[in-house]
Amino acid sequence: MLYFENDYAEGAAPAVLQALIDSNMEHLPGYGEDRYSQAAADKIRTAMACPDATVKFITGGTQTNALALDLLLQPYEGVIAPDTAHINTHEAGAIELTGHKVLPQPSKLGKIDAATIEQFLTAWISDGSHEHMVQPGMVYLTFPTEYGTLYTADELRAIATVCRQHDLRLYIDGARLAYGLAASNDVTLPLLAQLCDAFYIGGTKCGALAGEALVFTRPDGVPAHLVNRIKQHGALVAKGRLLGVQFGVLFTDGLYEQLGKHALRMADNLRRALVANGIPRFIESPTNQQFPVVSTSQQAQLAQNVRFSVWGKYDDDHTVIRLATSWATTEDDVTALAKELQRIGA
Repeated sequence: MLYFENDYAEGAAPAVLQALIDSNMEHLPGYGEDRYSQAAADKIRTAMACPDATVKFITGGTQTNALALDLLLQPYEGVIAPDTAHINTHEAGAIELTGHKVLPQPSKLGKIDAATIEQFLTAWISDGSHEHMVQPGMVYLTFPTEYGTLYTADELRAIATVCRQHDLRLYIDGARLAYGLAASNDVTLPLLAQLCDAFYIGGTKCGALAGEALVFTRPDGVPAHLVNRIKQHGALVAKGRLLGVQFGVLFTDGLYEQLGKHALRMADNLRRALVANGIPRFIESPTNQQFPVVSTSQQAQLAQNVRFSVWGKYDDDHTVIRLATSWATTEDDVTALAKELQRIGA
């Protein structure tokens, strides 16, 4: 079988795994107080050009989202998000479990714009019963989106401006951030640090065995009693070194960016194979996630030798599927997939 179902099917980038092996027998403090975790946080602060940021390493994406939103929102507040957002569709109500409501808004290809957010806030404020309603306290975005699309720097600045005007926090889910940064022409880590109150740098889908780096960008925006509350959520890892070691490697010699660029090169090869074999795409995605539209017959044929995700029905006879490359995808993998696409192609 060829595996293009997701971008976390493999373990860890070889350099990350080797670092875990090399440090395995060292006696180190727990809970992220070890020298590897401290050094990794310093490297991330340097990469963001944000020396006062607070960086905490969390095990997985859903846990990071639920933790961050609960820490940043007041008990009576909810979070504005695109209707396609991961927290609204694929996190099993994890945000609601913390007592906060997701306030989904219309999106286009996974993106929400500043005008939509402003319109929602204006309607909320003008509603005479708004004191009886969930108060919006944050805007949640993903970069890249669930559709592999990207916000531009100007779009993010516009959303950040609306957030500041209405005293909302801005949070970005960076589960696939390496791939977004590699594909973007104008969004950088320093820009995210400048615009966001908090965001996370994805490791699980971007070369780490597991782990995400949660960043609070401003000292005055760090939740009180942070370590206590992380532990209260069950998110404080005793062997914090396991996460710190990995991010230390990812942020050494540009490895994080290199892994992202590799996945995009493989995605480019995949796009060319789709075009060459007459298989249309649902959207133009510049990142590692590609969304072909296949007939029922093509889907069944492809499933014989390829693992992929089913994204949704296109019409009665066609389905949108997702093919994802990753830091670990090889040219041989894509060549073999191209042969399968040729077999089922128009």
